[in-house]
Amino acid sequence: MLLDLPSNRAEGWRWSDLSGLPALAAAPADSANLGELRELPWLDCDLGGPRLLFVDGRRAAEQSSLGVIGMGHVEADAGDHPLAKQVGREGWTLKLGRDHAPQGLVQIIHLSTGGADHLPARIELDVDAQASVVETFIGRGWTNRLTEMVLYKGARLMLSRRLLGSSGFVSLTDRASVGEGASINIITLSAGGSDSRLDTHISLSGEGAFAEAGGALLTRGTQRHDANLALHHAMPNGTSRQVWRSVAADKSTCSVAARVEVARAAQKTDGEQSLKGLLLDRGATVNAKPELEIFADDVKCAHGATVGELDRNALFYLASRGVPNSEAKALLTQAFVADAIDRIGGESVREAFEGDVRKWFGGTR
Repeated sequence: MLLDLPSNRAEGWRWSDLSGLPALAAAPADSANLGELRELPWLDCDLGGPRLLFVDGRRAAEQSSLGVIGMGHVEADAGDHPLAKQVGREGWTLKLGRDHAPQGLVQIIHLSTGGADHLPARIELDVDAQASVVETFIGRGWTNRLTEMVLYKGARLMLSRRLLGSSGFVSLTDRASVGEGASINIITLSAGGSDSRLDTHISLSGEGAFAEAGGALLTRGTQRHDANLALHHAMPNGTSRQVWRSVAADKSTCSVAARVEVARAAQKTDGEQSLKGLLLDRGATVNAKPELEIFADDVKCAHGATVGELDRNALFYLASRGVPNSEAKALLTQAFVADAIDRIGGESVREAFEGDVRKWFGGTR
């Protein structure tokens, strides 16, 4: 497959390294060896709910319970995004009618055994419908996803993602339209061994719409995580929050570019950005680029970006109380990313993410 990949000379791609994608796209999958199936990271939820397992982009029917999820042709617009254009038309759809909600949590696991797999999805919530979706990415290879989300008046969507792959690359492209009084919350945790590229565009297209997006990016070795978010306020009285926490160890790189766009008609907009990075080693890199583009004159918008190291006074205090240095670093860095993880709705989901964070820090020095 011929890949038309952007150069890092382009402004929107300057922090991404896509050089490994051609080799991943040409590599064969190894679905004959599915040892990962024995320990799939399902969340144990009392109410159950739909469960989908995709292996190399194909649904594993025996391990899946569709419920309200539909399979087949998906209407999702890739636009001119070079990675999203690789995605086909067959995927999964969550479409809920007025006032409807699935019974329990919607869980989707994407297992890649090597090579490349591309899958589209569409989430459409009618008036006052609501859903909570957790996607977990494991394995190796190139996992490429395009998700289109449409929320009508008063709808609610909580989308939580865990990037836990052992190696390879994960690219997620999201397009969301949020209607009047509706709300969307997208939280992503990158705590595996793969590199990633996250592209999200959220349009608050209805009056009084709400959006929250962000997460925690954790890297070590020579890993690279690159998150790019554009949040567009089109109508009055919209509210948005962006909270990103990046932690980079060894010679790894975390990059976040977050933009808020306020149209002329979007008076009374309330938007905030918080981009913070933590360097665990002097050879690591954190890039943070907050942006505000405001055309309305009656708004409340703020942004902030900081990058630093662990507080030596706090480390000294913990050492004086007998806490080993490695454990002290883990405690302080877990507290640093907690601000992003705590925004996840649902106790069982939040606890799973916190466990992933603790596991990641258990692998640091």
